[in-house]
Amino acid sequence: MSYRIGIVGVTGAVGQELLALLARRKFPVAELRPLASARSAGTKVSFAGKEWTVREATPDAFEGLDFAVFSAGGSISLALAPEAVKRGCVVIDNSSAFRMRDDVPLVVPEINAAALDDHKGVIANPNCSTAIALMGLWPLHQAFGLRRFFASTYQAVSGTGAEAMRELDAQARAWARGESHPAKVYPHTINFNLIPQVDAFLDDGYTKEEMKMLNEGRKIMGLPSLRVTTTCVRVPVFRAHSIAISAEFERSVDVDVARRAVAAFEGSELCDEPAARRYPMPLDYAGKEKCGVGRIRKDTLFDNGLSLWVSGDQLWKGAALNAVQIAEALHARGRLARR
Repeated sequence: MSYRIGIVGVTGAVGQELLALLARRKFPVAELRPLASARSAGTKVSFAGKEWTVREATPDAFEGLDFAVFSAGGSISLALAPEAVKRGCVVIDNSSAFRMRDDVPLVVPEINAAALDDHKGVIANPNCSTAIALMGLWPLHQAFGLRRFFASTYQAVSGTGAEAMRELDAQARAWARGESHPAKVYPHTINFNLIPQVDAFLDDGYTKEEMKMLNEGRKIMGLPSLRVTTTCVRVPVFRAHSIAISAEFERSVDVDVARRAVAAFEGSELCDEPAARRYPMPLDYAGKEKCGVGRIRKDTLFDNGLSLWVSGDQLWKGAALNAVQIAEALHARGRLARR
């Protein structure tokens, strides 16, 4: 069985990673329909040894497709996802447009794949930092029962897109020449700097990105009383987010049990040998399917607490990989009918 697949935003950073991962994971593709803005229509993308012509993403472009992955921003998803569903196309959406809707499953397949059985045409992919953090927290929740956590993120510029990566590169090269390069993507220079703002500020002083960790974490893990405080920071790293977490649990914690739980979890890789200076780092986890979890130790603030460090490729587990895994889970559960 193979499927006719659309990718909305195929020319963007996540769209390109989707193509690579569909090929890498040998997903059964009968037809690829690359979709993008009108200005990209007519260009070509390569997939499975063939050249495919990019079409403009319009309502009629979804006719005959089995499913489509949207990676072109919330406004495009809101405008076109309902049109795709009307035409019998299942939508896997990478934007925040549908995540908190009660009738839309928000899915990390290693955690809540069963939620896919109730989809009504749209499935939401979580925020990148949420997905990566949960690769460390979910196995610990299963072992000890998660109550609350603090998180500080170290988010790579690729989370903003290809233009942000070019800006960091240009600023670093300009600095090496003793020159400066203006900030356009971010409100401040990102080279050799940290920007403690990811997304827009809300009235309470948190950013939208910071509230996603709370709201999405509750929904994915099925923990409506979970308490979370997050500070999100953009850092001068090209690819892969990292997150420092201090978490409190219902039951007594044990570091060895925690390490075994992480090592056994399909979404994570234990990388925790401090004496050998082995711990997860962005350079090592860019382009890896699993997220690295390390620096696991008893927290000195919480009575039943653990502190840990997680690194993961946000273009993969935080976006494209999770979307492909959702498609694989739909296929395995018989919830992705081929027409």
